[in-house]
Amino acid sequence: MKITQLRNATILISTGEYRILVDPMLAGKGTIPALKYATRTRRRNPLVDLPDNSDALLSTVTHALITHCQKGHFDHLDRVGSKWLRERNIPVFSMPTDADFLRKKGLMVQPLELGHQPFLNGQLTPVPCTHGTGLIGTFMAHGHGYLLKFPDEPSLYLAGDTILTNQIKDFIHTQQPDICLLPAGGARFDLGDEIIMGLEDVLAVSAISTGMIIANHLEALDHCPVTRQQLIALRSKYNLKERLLVPSDGETIAL
Repeated sequence: MKITQLRNATILISTGEYRILVDPMLAGKGTIPALKYATRTRRRNPLVDLPDNSDALLSTVTHALITHCQKGHFDHLDRVGSKWLRERNIPVFSMPTDADFLRKKGLMVQPLELGHQPFLNGQLTPVPCTHGTGLIGTFMAHGHGYLLKFPDEPSLYLAGDTILTNQIKDFIHTQQPDICLLPAGGARFDLGDEIIMGLEDVLAVSAISTGMIIANHLEALDHCPVTRQQLIALRSKYNLKERLLVPSDGETIAL
C-alpha cells in the first residue's frame, strides 16, 4: 500500500490495481473564501496550490471515496473536484446520506452501507464522526471515517473530520488499525471549540494505538492553526519516532 498526501484531507491510496482518491479538494490557491473573519490577516482558501506532481497522480485514479461533503464542506469535495470526477466517470463511494447530493452533481455514486461490508477487493467499516460540538456542531456535516482492509496490506483507519470522541477511542483501542490517518489541523472557526483533532488528540491516539499515525489536514486552510513543524516537535518530545508521520504535500508513504 502507498498513501500519497495531496493537500489538506485529499489523499491517494494505492493498493493492488486500485487508486482511491479520498475527499478531492482540487481548486487553485486562493479561489475559495476565507473561513475565519475575526482576524486582521484574512486569507482565502486553499492557502497553497496542489503539489507539482498532482496531475500525474490524479491521472491514475480508479475510484473516489468521500467522508462528507454537504453543508459547505468544500475542503472534502469542491466544485473543481466534482467536475473532475464527473468528466472522468470515476465511481464515487459515499455514505447513503450523501448519495443523492452527489448524484445531483452528476457523479457515478456507489452508496456504502452502515455496517462492515465488502469494498473493492477488501473490506470497509464506516465509523461515525463528530465534527464539532455545541452550537457549531449543529451546523456541521458530521460524516463518517472508514476502516479499510485489503488482502496482504496493513489496515488503514481514515478518521475523517472528527474530534477525538470516546467512541473513536474505543474503536481504535479495540480494532488496533495498523495505520490511523488523523485530521490534525486543530480547525476552529471564530467561535466555538475545535472541530477536528489537534496536537493533544494526536498524542492521545498515540497512547491508545499500537500502530502508525499519519497526520494531515495541515497548512492548507485558514482555520487550521496546527503546523507540520509543531507535530514534528511533538514527535521528538514524546519519542514517537517512526510512529508519527507528517507528510508534505505531494509526498508518498510506502507501507
